[in-house]
Amino acid sequence: MFSFANPEYLYLLLLLPVVAGLFWLSQRAKAKKIAKFGRPEVVKELMPEQSPYKPWIRLAVELLLLATIVVILARPRGGAQETNTTMKGIEVMICLDVSNSMNAASADDAPEVSRLQRSKQVLEKLIDRVTGNKVGLIVFAGNAYMQMPITGDAQSAKMYLNNISTDMVPTQGTAIGAAINMACQCFSRNPRTQKTIIVITDGENFEDDAVSNAEEAKKNGISVNVVGIGSVNGAPVPSADGEVLIDDNTGKPALSKLNEKAAMEIAKAGKGTYVNGAASDAVDELHEQLQKLSKSDLGNYTYSLENELFPVFAWIALILLIAELFILERKNPLLNRFNFFTKKEQKK
Repeated sequence: MFSFANPEYLYLLLLLPVVAGLFWLSQRAKAKKIAKFGRPEVVKELMPEQSPYKPWIRLAVELLLLATIVVILARPRGGAQETNTTMKGIEVMICLDVSNSMNAASADDAPEVSRLQRSKQVLEKLIDRVTGNKVGLIVFAGNAYMQMPITGDAQSAKMYLNNISTDMVPTQGTAIGAAINMACQCFSRNPRTQKTIIVITDGENFEDDAVSNAEEAKKNGISVNVVGIGSVNGAPVPSADGEVLIDDNTGKPALSKLNEKAAMEIAKAGKGTYVNGAASDAVDELHEQLQKLSKSDLGNYTYSLENELFPVFAWIALILLIAELFILERKNPLLNRFNFFTKKEQKK
């Protein structure tokens, strides 16, 4: 099987007919200039070393070189082989807050970075650390919604992050407890597998009793960790169109603060850890907490591994480049005595 890792680069092959067309136009212009000096067959006799075929041969080599470079950029792959492996690790369910307050600034010294953006940055780094474990993703606001079921392909969670926004959940609010309950239901029934939940939120919970839900998760052997995102001093909450929301009771801009106390209580109830997402070592602390959990067999997985073929095309490109350097537009003096394309006139 033959495939490309970056097939979008193959559109550059459309440049080949463009280059060929421009060369043809230049040759026509050159022929017209020669015609101004006299009849072409007579002028050619004045340029005996000028080869009429070498430019076209050189063009063919250059087009092949350009095509080969495009193929290299597209990263050709082939020779897929199926590999069976046994995965050993833990199960991690990530619950990401997407309520409107996540549009507010993530920190006092970084007003241009929203809490949701900071959450995605933390998640991207964390996903790289938990590769080899099972990972799932839930988003929540007024209700919780499954975004990615738990899977052994942790890196696929990154694809979902780009599409996550505060507009994707119809019911606004912050139901941390509902997200914890849904996460608990997504784990496997294997009692030997260690399970943990990571909640990323600003801690403002208005919908349910998240502490009780975390305690229930702990009873089932599931730890609950919390990553707090946001400004302790409070930040205005912008709407979807960028305007600041107004508090109906005070008539002033609505402020949202990171409720670290509530976030710590949830983590304590879930026998997990609390991490401030603004800290530079936030991901390290989380990863250290996950490393404490013992790994177990998560099952056998079959995956296809394809060989990278671009080194082969790189060698071809190098050969073509060297060949192009040695192709001159003049005739080869060793071949001057041979005439391959015209018949010699016979003497009468």
